[in-house]
Amino acid sequence: MIRPTARAVLIFVCGIPLSLLVVIYDSSLWMLSLDYAALVLVTIGMDTLLAFSPRLLEMWAATPDRLYIGERGSISVTIGAKRYRRPIRFELIADVRGDIEPPEIVSGEVPAGQHAQIALPIAPRRRGRITVEQIWIRWRSPLSLVEFTKRVSVDRTIDVLPNVHGVHGAALQFFAQESIFGIKSQRQKGEGTEFDALREYVPGLDSRHIDWKHSARHHKLVCKEFRTERNHHVVMAFDTGYLMLEPVDGLTRLDHAINSALVLAWVSLQGGDLVGTYGFDAVVRQFLGPLRGMSSFGRIQRATAELDYHHQETNFTLGLAELNVRLKRRTLVILFTDFVDTVTAELLIESMQRIVGKHVVVFVTQRGSVLRHAVDAPPTQFADVAQAVIAHDFLRERSIVFERLERLGVHCLDVPSSGLPVALINRYLLIKQRGLI
Repeated sequence: MIRPTARAVLIFVCGIPLSLLVVIYDSSLWMLSLDYAALVLVTIGMDTLLAFSPRLLEMWAATPDRLYIGERGSISVTIGAKRYRRPIRFELIADVRGDIEPPEIVSGEVPAGQHAQIALPIAPRRRGRITVEQIWIRWRSPLSLVEFTKRVSVDRTIDVLPNVHGVHGAALQFFAQESIFGIKSQRQKGEGTEFDALREYVPGLDSRHIDWKHSARHHKLVCKEFRTERNHHVVMAFDTGYLMLEPVDGLTRLDHAINSALVLAWVSLQGGDLVGTYGFDAVVRQFLGPLRGMSSFGRIQRATAELDYHHQETNFTLGLAELNVRLKRRTLVILFTDFVDTVTAELLIESMQRIVGKHVVVFVTQRGSVLRHAVDAPPTQFADVAQAVIAHDFLRERSIVFERLERLGVHCLDVPSSGLPVALINRYLLIKQRGLI
């Protein structure tokens, strides 16, 4: 596509009032106006001929196979201007179909007769797939009187997956199995039921663990030590309803929950436990039974990547009842959800009473919602004060729901999204140490 630029149009238009003035001054000079228009058109034509021809353009586009939610990627475009002796400045933009941030126009200069690489940033907003359909390239003639536009088809698909980069963070040092000198054996001691060793009693140890038979044999107090048990079942239950679609720090609550759950899944698999996933809202969306071994982490990641976004209200009665039926043995259930109104909370508490009798439940919610911002925002008018009072009432009712759940024996975890992975791992380790599963 070839079209004149704003500069060419402005030069041509400026000749109109000058021609009128010339004709008013002397009507016999009307030919000068035609000469001016012809001169402009000839100049534009010569500039077009001297410009870089679209036929000489060489371009290759390389797209990543996958992107992680919450991070930015790029499309690498290689442009070559063969058989042209002037440097050219190109402007590029990608035509992408999917839920991403608005694409940016990126410019880059290609040296004469050489190739150059230009990176087009791409930032997905949600998991799923995005398609890079085509790339638009634009450049101008030497005098910037003509603009050339060319469309290059790409047709590449990129998978947007949950972010697992945090899996390799410092939290995994709890289960490090290697050191610079070789294999290092670690014992996870705790208050479980698996016997580990005997040791001499010292003040501070639990007197309930004194072994009186061995103490009489050794003529001194001897205390039992236990190891944390393994092979426990851990199920990550995700609420995929509309409340989990609220954006917090650039990601939805559901994506924050999935990223944190993957970190915990890695830690649990390293510790010898079995990990599964479960997704529900108005209906049950997904169930992946607990899997063993680090080789199962990829399957768990794919299962969480398939959890779609739904704009329906969550049915806790159906979802938790179905989960309770599918779990065949005592399991650590980590429920990632949220609630606002008291009616939903009552149904949630009623459903929790059925599942907490057989299983250990961790109820996980995320702070930083609109309600908290409304309470913390400084009021500038009366409407802000009224809004803060209403939001405070909702938060007070929210804290009451947490208290009722804790009285049922549910472990409640209400933390900001940024600190969710660490808080989740700490709570998991505490439950394992106390032998509650």
